[in-house]
Amino acid sequence: MKKKDFLRAKCCATSAIAAAALMVAATASARADDPARLLKSMTDYLGAQNTLSAAFDSDIEVITPELQKIQFASSGQFKLSRPDKLRVRRIGGYADIELIHDGKTVSLYRNDAKSYVQAEAPGTVDQMTATMQASSGLGMPGNDLILSNAFDELMASASEGKHIGQGVVDGVECEHLVFRSPDIDWQIWIESGAKPVPRKYVITGKTLSGAPQYTLRIRDWKTDAFADADTFVFKAPRARPRSASIPSR
Repeated sequence: MKKKDFLRAKCCATSAIAAAALMVAATASARADDPARLLKSMTDYLGAQNTLSAAFDSDIEVITPELQKIQFASSGQFKLSRPDKLRVRRIGGYADIELIHDGKTVSLYRNDAKSYVQAEAPGTVDQMTATMQASSGLGMPGNDLILSNAFDELMASASEGKHIGQGVVDGVECEHLVFRSPDIDWQIWIESGAKPVPRKYVITGKTLSGAPQYTLRIRDWKTDAFADADTFVFKAPRARPRSASIPSR
């Protein structure tokens, strides 16, 4: 091993040991009743808002056959009007996709390809996302944070939770919680104080080699009503649509 490689490896190992020691110390001081209580305060706060909007940045990891870990980054924003309207746009180097649900129809539009697909989806945002997941396997990581029953969804398979302590995300002081389930581990950073919104959300897959992670950072939270009546209206571009049906559950 070259000297510089040896020094780099030694530095990384020392940093890892120090970080692990800090984590153990923080975990040891965590109170057992904190995680569920703090998470419930977040979901209750979000669930009480008739309208929500925020911007986000996300990273999803892919493990290659050579066990190299590669991250794909994207950004976006969402707007929600309870109970049945949602608009989400995600822009990345590999896709530019927008989802619009107006309470009757869900539309998926690829801005990069100028094509879209629509399906009848009467009902609430909760019902729309559940039927999409059940019928097509299409998931929207992070969407579980804004569901009306978010606490039950998040805690459904959690077998263990801890309040690690305080952390800072984008300059905002947060409560750092960690939870475990059979297939995934997940962490969440919740803004401290009177506005307990999620600021960071990390999901780690435990059943896949390399334990890939999905990371979501959320900012610019707003709870104001949307003045634009067309916010949740899909305006079809000059493209040939494809129809689809989403079966009811």
